[in-house]
Amino acid sequence: MTITAAAITLVLVMDPLGNIPIFISILNNVDESRRRLVIVREMLIALVILAGFLLFGGRILSTLQISETSLQISGGIVLFLIAIRMIFPTSRASLTGDLPDHEPMIVPLAIPLIAGPSAIATVMLLATQQPEQLVSWVMALIIAWAVTCLVLVAADWLRRSLGTRVLGAVERLMGMILVTLSMEMLISGIGTFVESLASGSVGVL
Repeated sequence: MTITAAAITLVLVMDPLGNIPIFISILNNVDESRRRLVIVREMLIALVILAGFLLFGGRILSTLQISETSLQISGGIVLFLIAIRMIFPTSRASLTGDLPDHEPMIVPLAIPLIAGPSAIATVMLLATQQPEQLVSWVMALIIAWAVTCLVLVAADWLRRSLGTRVLGAVERLMGMILVTLSMEMLISGIGTFVESLASGSVGVL
């Protein structure tokens, strides 16, 4: 996978366009002069979390005795479910819980809306599949983070300019792309698992 492909995948997983409505709702009670500052702060927290899993994901998997094949298959399933939600959007209350009536901190903006299970699984897969390209994956993460941050900082303007219908249509298109990527990941993981069975060396515990 190239830096560009990795960055695009991470942008799709972070789903900045889909998160615009929920970010606006959560920040509705925050003073308008502080909203952008809060968004940038939460995005920085999410970046630190994702970078931590990217840099130390291999050690985490080793400690928990989770194989790369297991992560690849489970990651593909999670991405597929996220993509389905993008194509057929439903209420995100289950992810965020009750909307806070005060300035949010870490939850739910940084976690799980940005640094959620799908994003964490994606960066860990990048780190474990091609660890020799770790610098490239760090660059891809920073690019994806910057794009997501810019979109969310401009959330109010984008909603006024494009409207909810256009944003919804773009999100569905992104969901279709993510479905393809998730299926590729899932098929690759299953293929690796089948090969391990054929060789007598099962890759999962």
